[in-house]
Amino acid sequence: MFKTILQGGYMMIPLMFLSVLTIAVVIDRAMAFMKNRSVDVQSLRAEVMRLVKDGNIQDAILLCASTPGPVSAVILAGLQSLQNLQNAGESTNAIRVVMAKSMDDYALHAISAVQKRLSILDTVGNSAPLFGMSGTVLGMISAFANMAQSSGLDASVVAGGISEALITTAGGLLIALGEVIPLKIFSSFAEEIELEIEDASTELVEFAVLSSQE
Repeated sequence: MFKTILQGGYMMIPLMFLSVLTIAVVIDRAMAFMKNRSVDVQSLRAEVMRLVKDGNIQDAILLCASTPGPVSAVILAGLQSLQNLQNAGESTNAIRVVMAKSMDDYALHAISAVQKRLSILDTVGNSAPLFGMSGTVLGMISAFANMAQSSGLDASVVAGGISEALITTAGGLLIALGEVIPLKIFSSFAEEIELEIEDASTELVEFAVLSSQE
């Protein structure tokens, strides 16, 4: 295997770097999404609504603070805002506007954290085939140069350059393939989390307003 990589020439160096980078990012993001999916968001939201309805906002804050994940973090921001607004005796309209803005602002940070490093995978997927094609071109140049210097048409003369071209092409395509599939999966997870954040934010704001009116 290592011998085959060496036969790919100098362009295998950046390709190997991209492969290691891809593996590191995939492992990191897989662990992060697995940790997030271990949290029962629906149960968390139901419990928070129950506590808010009972007026136990502080308990709801402690629950969200002890629960990992972007959804709980956004809910926490909304609950802290609600607590401050109620302590200040603000109107229901003010509660609606300020809570919504507070959660929307924090949601941007939460979603950014969810999408962290996914751009690296996208960059690898776009650049790996280009490195492979560059290696292909360099290998073919070497093959034709050897052919021109040879007095006859000897397959062994051009075999090295063609081998280099094929190895780098295969390397670039395999690395890109190893990036595309995880990126699609992670992007799907990120979209689900974003929708959960939006739903939780809307539900909490409306529920808090109704509770304040009672």
